[in-house]
Amino acid sequence: MEKLLWENDATALAALVKKGEVEPAALVEAAIARAEKVNPAINAIAVRLFDQARKRAETARKTTPFAGVPFVLKDLDIAMAGVPRHAGSRKPAQTPTQNSVLLDRYLGAGLIPILTATSPEFGLRLVTESAAFGVTRNPWDTGRITGGSSGGPAAMVAAGVVPMAHGGDGGGSIRVPAACTGLVGMKPSRGRVPLTPHESEVWFGFVAVHALTRSVRDSAALLDLTHGADRLAPYEARSPTGPFSAAAARDPGRLRIGVYSGSPLGLPVSEETLRALEMAAALARDGGHSVEPVDLAFVGREFMTDFGRTVACSLAGTVRVEAAEAGKPFSASLERATRILARYGELVSGGALYAALERLSATARRIVAETAQYDAVLMPLIAHPPPACGALDAKGADIVVEELVDRLRLTRLLTIDSLYDQLLDKSLWLTHWPAIQNVTGQPAIALPVHVTDDGLPLGVQAVGRPGDEETLFSLAAQMEKQSGWLNRRAGLLRP
Repeated sequence: MEKLLWENDATALAALVKKGEVEPAALVEAAIARAEKVNPAINAIAVRLFDQARKRAETARKTTPFAGVPFVLKDLDIAMAGVPRHAGSRKPAQTPTQNSVLLDRYLGAGLIPILTATSPEFGLRLVTESAAFGVTRNPWDTGRITGGSSGGPAAMVAAGVVPMAHGGDGGGSIRVPAACTGLVGMKPSRGRVPLTPHESEVWFGFVAVHALTRSVRDSAALLDLTHGADRLAPYEARSPTGPFSAAAARDPGRLRIGVYSGSPLGLPVSEETLRALEMAAALARDGGHSVEPVDLAFVGREFMTDFGRTVACSLAGTVRVEAAEAGKPFSASLERATRILARYGELVSGGALYAALERLSATARRIVAETAQYDAVLMPLIAHPPPACGALDAKGADIVVEELVDRLRLTRLLTIDSLYDQLLDKSLWLTHWPAIQNVTGQPAIALPVHVTDDGLPLGVQAVGRPGDEETLFSLAAQMEKQSGWLNRRAGLLRP
């Protein structure tokens, strides 16, 4: 049963359940056992939901689309009534009293959540390492990162515990873990999947939610079952022309595809990343598509600086709101870097924040307009192969500076552009690109096209027009067939 779970995607497992060849309870028990077996090596569990999962498996309706398929939730961006949400932090956990609309849609589809998985504190880092839960490790090489912030869910899928998992993406947080762990990771268009009733939008609408999956068809089928606004959602994405699963099953036809290989921050990009991008371009050419370079030189440091400032302001507001709900401040329980960023967000004036959002919106409109001629644009997600765990931590003199800024409350130093730029470069040296699509609201899908000579996954992304996940699913499914990535598995505790 463990091998069956490890080998198949969610669509195949659900088919076995519907045929009566496998019972939901057996699948859930296998997933629970596998989770406990691999977790000492990858450290990806936040909260165990084993008892609830077993009860759901006993009463599972086999007529639902993903009947009895075990599933993992991220410890952020979703709510299950009565289950603590830690958000990767030592702060007081929130325990919601009602489910997210998205969770109800997962349950209605027949999925059975077995656990919540780790994220970095407040989902801020693109690596899943926290003071609260420790280091989450990559099943392909446990000395390497899983990416973040949906690194816990990614690790659980890559380790063969579940075939797909929930994730949230505010600056690449679905796509970066997918790129690091050899998975498909779709960030849908803004407004495609609701965050209600607990939020209307997060980070000024930059955050989108969907899933990390082994297969393209699973991602498309799951989006069919979860997209669409509910009565509390402030807006919704343009309606698709048909089912996403139908798009993933059809030939994409001849597409016009752009390739962007530049760095918005002007930082180094490894040869391996460029090889991965060329691999994706070669697959597109082999699929009969026209491929040409794209210049987005106007997307630069100011854009990324404005994005960072809006995130800091969002964090500052979140800390205020949650402290009010908890009835006491909890700044002392936050990680040092989180505390500094929240204080910085308090220093940004309302006028400066609004101006930053206006500049981001203007650039987003230009990006959408200038790339509208392409059916998809290929670009990197990570500038280097997945680095060693701890590689993104502050080191040496940076630790000293952080401690001084924190203890002496010298956060105003970050209002000096040169110092802020240094902080930005150290935060984003691995991930220069994914925040662009969070600002534009475009759909983007991580494609696990490449494996390095060291055996590490290194994915890239395809970016679509706003509201057009269908073309991305169709293109991704074609590349999946061409490349054979669906059959790749991490070797960790192979059953």
